[in-house]
Amino acid sequence: MAVKRITANRIDFAYLELGDGPLALLTHGFPMSPATYRYLMPALADAGYRAVAPYLRGFAPSAQPPDGGFAIADLAADVNGLHEALGGDGDAVLIGHDFSVPAALGAAGTEADRWSKLVLCDVPPFEVFGPMVLTPRGTDALSHFWFFQTAAAEQVVAADDLAYIDWIYRKFTAAGFDATEDLKHAKDALRGPENLAAALALYRTTFAPDRLGTPEWLQEHAAVWGAPPTRPTLNLFGSEDPSFQITDETLAAIVEGLPEGSHAEVVQGVGHAGLVERPAEVNSLILRFLAGEL
Repeated sequence: MAVKRITANRIDFAYLELGDGPLALLTHGFPMSPATYRYLMPALADAGYRAVAPYLRGFAPSAQPPDGGFAIADLAADVNGLHEALGGDGDAVLIGHDFSVPAALGAAGTEADRWSKLVLCDVPPFEVFGPMVLTPRGTDALSHFWFFQTAAAEQVVAADDLAYIDWIYRKFTAAGFDATEDLKHAKDALRGPENLAAALALYRTTFAPDRLGTPEWLQEHAAVWGAPPTRPTLNLFGSEDPSFQITDETLAAIVEGLPEGSHAEVVQGVGHAGLVERPAEVNSLILRFLAGEL
């Protein structure tokens, strides 16, 4: 797929596109790229969607934001801006992975009429996310959140052709997964010093050590992505993902906070990247949900 470009929310975005029909906007996380959706895009196109996967602000070859903003609210504004620029309508669906889950919830929370359904991959809604992160297990499992706050992070992550990214993939995917293709695209998006700085800025803004966990931090994030979505939502997780321990009780709590027609499920045998670790199964779940069959 050729890389295309479009201006949205005052940023020049690069994106991949496949298919015709209602917009399906697919937003990636860290340390990922639109390649996360290389299996889902053809499946969506075959199902009658126009699948569009942009590179996040600051990830090459998308441009840096002119105001230097990397808050969740900025990413949410990008999502709705892309919907507008791409000519989306109320039949559009929004699929977010990893860091783009809060962005998707924020976008749908502020302009719900743009989206008919949401798919959230590997991160739970804020009311579940916050308490799980701020535990001994959570702070250990998500150690990169805290390491990225340090002045050494740029040097360490960039060393040895971004070997830290190899480590991230090994930690957060199931044993035996071959990440070669994903690593190539992820590193291309982050190899420039300005691009790596942009990715780290996502964490430095969202998890700033002088604010994380304070009442002000909770209020700020709840205001952006804490409201329950009003559109049917699919929330998917991997059984081998060390990020979050998703039990039956956790799934029930997630679904209880979602609107009618929603579903949450743990995919067995995969880590934090089920979209590429077990694409046939994950694609089937997503397509069944979009068709109203879950």
